[in-house]
Amino acid sequence: MSVVTIKDLAKRLGLSAATVSRALRDSYEISTETKQMVAKLAEELGYIPNPYASSLRRRKSKTIAVVLPEVADSFFSLAINGIESVAKDKGYHVLIYLTHESFEREKAILHQFKSGRVDGILISVSEETSSGGHIKEVIAAGIPVVFFDRICEDVETAKIITDDFESSYKATRHLTAQGCKRIAYLSISPALSISIKRTEGYQQGLADSNIPATESEIILCENDFEANYQMIKDLLKKKNRPDGIIASVEKLTPPVYLVCRDLNLSIPGDIKLISFTNLQSALILDPPLTTITQPAFDMGKSAAVILFKGIEKKNFDLLKQRVTISSELIKRVSA
Repeated sequence: MSVVTIKDLAKRLGLSAATVSRALRDSYEISTETKQMVAKLAEELGYIPNPYASSLRRRKSKTIAVVLPEVADSFFSLAINGIESVAKDKGYHVLIYLTHESFEREKAILHQFKSGRVDGILISVSEETSSGGHIKEVIAAGIPVVFFDRICEDVETAKIITDDFESSYKATRHLTAQGCKRIAYLSISPALSISIKRTEGYQQGLADSNIPATESEIILCENDFEANYQMIKDLLKKKNRPDGIIASVEKLTPPVYLVCRDLNLSIPGDIKLISFTNLQSALILDPPLTTITQPAFDMGKSAAVILFKGIEKKNFDLLKQRVTISSELIKRVSA
């Protein structure tokens, strides 16, 4: 079936395309009778407005981009829901772009936006991203950008974050309070802002518990399940293996459970575990998982609200916007 256009409606009604367009927009210039006639035919023929065509005339795409490292992580899934709850009310489309934790892919995606394909960008950077020159170029092209969760400190724009240092500190202190003396920290990046802050919180938690921190207990994991499984297995096969583990991101949790199962180690008897995750299935894992649960939906919603202010209000200063929303330590059996 061919797509019905404004020109098709105009030809059927013996009107100009401009008149039909104004009638569909409920313009005061068009009589009620004509509006009703146009609306009736549009419904009969199944006419669907093209928001992109009209937006090009207004030099607005009515679209925002959300650039993410992945969507398998429950945090990002919930954040997208928060973003869309705002975008829907604004009449905007949301396009999701995945970097798959690749800096080069992130650069390529951002480069596409400089032509004005989208009206604004929400971004959580990849684990390989250590500087934001490519993001500065997009901002210089006049497109507002808002960071959420994973940020670049060297880029001056709005940032929506959680209390990463404090959350990791609380997790560490909780483990030491449960008697842990050798706590391993599973990280994903030496440069990513959230990784740095969470590592610092872990180290401060050990220091305040009078436990010396060693570099060997900070494990830099990869974006590969099998590689992470083997690293964790090697760690837990050591004579002086850790008695506690903090997984700094959700994807590092399943390999810990599997390694413990394969090595016949008990959680929490042999190893106590805390993970940064929003997984609802944490409740039904065996044993139920102690988590640092981030306010993912609220962070996504807050980021979207601020982005739309940057899009709609000429005098709104994104540089001054920095919002911190606290995460929560939820205690369960694993720790």
